[in-house]
Amino acid sequence: MNLDLLIENLTNPALLFFILGVLAVYLKSDLEIPYNSSKFISLYLLFSIGFKGGQELVHEHITAEVWWSILFGLFISALIPVYSFFILKRRLNIHDSGALAAAYGSVSAVTFVTAASYLETQQMTLHGHMVAIMALMESPAIIAGLLLISLYAKEETPGVSKKEVILHSFTNGSVLLILGSLVIGLLASDKQAEGIKPFTNDIFKGFLAIFLLDMGITSGKNLKSFFSFGWFPFLFAIIIPLVNGCFFSWVSVLVTHDPSSRFIFGILAASASYIAVPAAMKIAAPKSNPGLLLPMALAVTFPMNITVGMPIYWQIVQMTG
Repeated sequence: MNLDLLIENLTNPALLFFILGVLAVYLKSDLEIPYNSSKFISLYLLFSIGFKGGQELVHEHITAEVWWSILFGLFISALIPVYSFFILKRRLNIHDSGALAAAYGSVSAVTFVTAASYLETQQMTLHGHMVAIMALMESPAIIAGLLLISLYAKEETPGVSKKEVILHSFTNGSVLLILGSLVIGLLASDKQAEGIKPFTNDIFKGFLAIFLLDMGITSGKNLKSFFSFGWFPFLFAIIIPLVNGCFFSWVSVLVTHDPSSRFIFGILAASASYIAVPAAMKIAAPKSNPGLLLPMALAVTFPMNITVGMPIYWQIVQMTG
């Protein structure tokens, strides 16, 4: 079944459009996405992810376990970027370290969907609040990444106080949009949400495909820098997510005994964002290199999780339940 999941996800149109973008660069094609259109698509993806997360929270019966799970998800998302940043900073510049730390603290929606399919093969059910937690985990990681970039890129922020840096991290357009959209989704009624559902849901995959095409073009132009770092990006993109997934699958028993939720926590901790974080960093940290971030998240971490990671995380949950 893991092979079926791998084939299904490697033939996903969004992923193939990313590859098309890389190929376009190497074929010296003039294919490109206009900057204003690219920025709009980035903002749209952040808006849609946030709004849908808010809607999921509306329909969830909130219990003490759900609240603890939400806090645990936020804790994971804020913690992983911190130690990831200091590991990455040993070999990479501040901007790339911050962007990658945010990506690995954040989550991959496609990996999440694949994990839901894996649960079905185990005759388990995905709980609705875990979808909301996935959306909530985007913002702390982005904030942590931007905060670390701002604090350590001293040459670009002379005389700027820590208070100003923290305030900017929360009011950054990307962060504000995803958090604001989540709150609006939480406040909107089913009838009101239904009115914009064609925009928030139905066209999401189409815009995602175009976004990844643009990211593929950008990555193709910067791919030489990915290989220039030797084995370090490959090792980080395999070892750190695997450690995160195993550890948080295990300690999640502190907040919930439900095996499906614990497995999802492992997946959320192990996955790397190649949608929300690249969209945010494209706007907020333009000096970071998507040619490093996207290949690590898409070409290394993603297939590792759906082939090797998921069975390991599930086994850990079974042994420690």
